Amino acid sequence: MSIVKLDDAHHLPRWRRPEALLILMAFAMPLAFATWSALLNNFVIEAAGFDGVHIGWLHTVREIPGFLAFGVIYLIIFIREQVLGVVSLILLGLGTAMTGYFPSLTGILILTMISSIGFHYYETVNQSLQLQWLSKERAPQMLGWLVSVGSAASLLAYGSLVLTWQLFELSYAFVYTVSGGICMAIALFCLFAFPQFEARETQVKKIVLRRRYWLYYALQFMAGARRQIFTVFAAFMMVELFGFEVHEITALFLINFVANMLVAPIVGRCIGVYGERNMLVIEYSALALIFAAYGGIYWFGWGALVGAALYVLDHIFFAMAFALKTYFQKIADPGDIAPTAAVAFTINHIAAVFLPASLGYLWIVSPSGVYVMAAAMALTSLGLALLIPRHPVKGNETIFSARNAALAE
Repeated sequence: MSIVKLDDAHHLPRWRRPEALLILMAFAMPLAFATWSALLNNFVIEAAGFDGVHIGWLHTVREIPGFLAFGVIYLIIFIREQVLGVVSLILLGLGTAMTGYFPSLTGILILTMISSIGFHYYETVNQSLQLQWLSKERAPQMLGWLVSVGSAASLLAYGSLVLTWQLFELSYAFVYTVSGGICMAIALFCLFAFPQFEARETQVKKIVLRRRYWLYYALQFMAGARRQIFTVFAAFMMVELFGFEVHEITALFLINFVANMLVAPIVGRCIGVYGERNMLVIEYSALALIFAAYGGIYWFGWGALVGAALYVLDHIFFAMAFALKTYFQKIADPGDIAPTAAVAFTINHIAAVFLPASLGYLWIVSPSGVYVMAAAMALTSLGLALLIPRHPVKGNETIFSARNAALAE
């Protein structure tokens, strides 16, 4: 397998350049993961009789590999990041393909663990490769386009489900097998069709924790905690409370990703113009209001239409989260990107290991209480985002950095 330096990659045909590989991987991953997510709530309720406690435990198991994402640092000592990312995609596809054949608590948990290892290790490596391969000037807009490509793949998966689920009376096993199989096929193409790209900076292959990255770590922790509530309980609520069927919940997901396809590139441009601080402040302010409104569904008896609208808005504002990636790219030492991506992914998943299971018990007693906690988390994130300087760079990581430097003088 040939090795091509990143600075020489522009001599390759467009379809074999690093950007093309990032786009292809961004397309492959949602084909498996979006299908798994779209069917999950109906599958576990109908086939395995899950309740709020079970779904909480499932997502706790799913997040364990995310908590162990720092293992990527040790794997890249022996395997190139690019290869590890593609192999992780294959593992995600395999776990997804097998899910429908084991409709029991034990079977679902085991296969969730397999697919989750693939998903989380892919995401860790993918974030690292994006920040290494894309220039700081191009990163915000290109990341927006990659989000858009992922949304298009999700749209394809969801649209296919909406059109064919009832028409052809598809089974869970068939859909999981097809979606996971296509993901694996694309990953195998990526493995053999592209050269290995040599990054400009050699990555540190040990755990890196730097004091000056503390704000990035804190924002990652809060993002992980907040995301769990949305991932675990928002769609589950639509099925449990409002009785959404597979084609209905999938149609809701479809609307989400149409919106993301349109919004993500615009968000990328806005990050380039207005900066990470302003975009994250908008995101967290909006999410606090949305989570409070979720609680209002239970307090005031708002119907399914309000729940669906909030779900779409929630997803749109989450699309702004890649501003956190570009913030880190601006403040990081180039050699820290890979190890810090792994460490940040672990930090992002600390709360994910215990939060879904514990909140599953709270959900049984007070679903609105879960969303009150989420609103509080969004407000905490807002306070942290206000500490980001208008122009973050190495040495100016927070608003305190410039003040401390001035005092030192």
